[in-house]
Amino acid sequence: MDNAAIEEMFETLGPVTIKRMFGGKGVYFEGVIFALEVDGEILLKGDDRTGPTFEEAGSRRWAYDGKGKPVKMPYWSIPEEAYDDPDEMARWVRLAYEAALRAKK
Repeated sequence: MDNAAIEEMFETLGPVTIKRMFGGKGVYFEGVIFALEVDGEILLKGDDRTGPTFEEAGSRRWAYDGKGKPVKMPYWSIPEEAYDDPDEMARWVRLAYEAALRAKK
C-alpha cells in the first residue's frame, strides 16, 4: 500500500508519519506507533482491553513464524465493515491509538 493511501486511511486521527521497518511500514501519530503495513495489509495495535473487541468484529491477530511456531503480535486486521464506513474506520483507528498510548506507559 502506498503512503498516500495509508495517510488517507488515518486522516480522521490527524497527520501520520510512515517509516519503513522490517519489510513493512510503521504508522505513527505524534511519535507513537499504532499501526503496521505488512505485505500490503494494514494492522492496528491492540491490547488486552481491545483485543477481544477486534476478535468479536472478526479481525485476526497477526502472527509470524518464529523458529517453527507462531509468535502472536499485538496487531489486528481491520474489521471488514470499517473499509466501507469512514465513521467505523475512525472508531477502530482511535481504539488502536489508545492501545498504543497504554502500551507506551
